[in-house]
Amino acid sequence: MTRITKEEVNKVAHLARLELNENEINNHAKQLEKILEYIRQLEKINTDDVPCTTRAIEVVNVFRKDERRNSDCNDELLELGPSREDTFFKVPKIISE
Repeated sequence: MTRITKEEVNKVAHLARLELNENEINNHAKQLEKILEYIRQLEKINTDDVPCTTRAIEVVNVFRKDERRNSDCNDELLELGPSREDTFFKVPKIISE
């Protein structure tokens, strides 16, 4: 079993521009060692007959037919705006000529 050394944690922290105190270095070394041990356990599992996947649950898009529909609520929608002019929303001018 390979141990993660303080020097290795310091090197990675330096590359990541992290400042770690002695307690944090020891804590990260222990955590990284646990992660590597878990990976070693996973490597022992036979996955020869397991198909490759991109997600745990397969996702399927549900499409609907794109249909044009007329809407009779234009006046109701225009009334929701702060101001209107004829059949348009009236907004403050933002571009000067």
